[in-house]
Amino acid sequence: MIGVTVAVTAQVTLRGVTKVFPAAANVNPVHALGPIDLEIRKGEFFAVVGPSGCGKSTLLELIAGLTAPTAGEIEFEGHAIGDNVPEGVGVVFQEDACFTWLNVIENVEFGLRRTTIDKAEKARRAAAVIEMMGLRDFARSYPAQLSGGMRQRVCIARTIVAQPRLILLDEPFGALDQQTRLLMGDEILRLWRQTGATVFLITHALDEAVMLADRIVVMSARPGKTIDLVETGWPRERDSRIVERENFGALTSRLWKTLREESLKTMGRAG
Repeated sequence: MIGVTVAVTAQVTLRGVTKVFPAAANVNPVHALGPIDLEIRKGEFFAVVGPSGCGKSTLLELIAGLTAPTAGEIEFEGHAIGDNVPEGVGVVFQEDACFTWLNVIENVEFGLRRTTIDKAEKARRAAAVIEMMGLRDFARSYPAQLSGGMRQRVCIARTIVAQPRLILLDEPFGALDQQTRLLMGDEILRLWRQTGATVFLITHALDEAVMLADRIVVMSARPGKTIDLVETGWPRERDSRIVERENFGALTSRLWKTLREESLKTMGRAG
């Protein structure tokens, strides 16, 4: 319709955000990040790529409230983010964070430990998420009995059982082989559509970013700043077969063209 503007709701807003790690014994201060201005839209799948050491994980930790910015402001749903993970935000890290002494059900229910819901509702929610993640047949299994991909699904289930409105993923598939990564990508896309949550992904894999994301930010070498913002234009109903599309390669190449120069800077080389 001509003349009609559709409002886009920003769920996370960063204004002039900078992070400097102070000097320590025999270590100079490190300007890790920023300044960064960024908006993450409600309900989108947003990815961040950049060279090693550019502050990608620091950016995620700032949004999660796990560390405070040196300067600037960060808001989640219009409220300033403090020193703790805000209500409505869930985080999944790369490391296998399953509790080895708990079975799958107990691991997932652990994600509800801070809620006031009763035991029966916790069990119902955990069972529903386990079913969603394809883990029903392994509900009583322990992490040592599961593959790496299945353990990561347990970690994701433990996060989404609390029904977060924003899910932060820090290299969640980094330890998996390429085929498993693609299939886990399909799972994440399906969960994203089913839950309606916003997803914020940190990844080193350019093809993974292009396959999963609606928008992708490319960060510079340290101190990390945003130097490109790519919109993939994919339909919401998508899966790993998107890699077969002709423009998939063009989008990946655009990311690499920008990222190559920044990676060379990180390695102390030019051109």
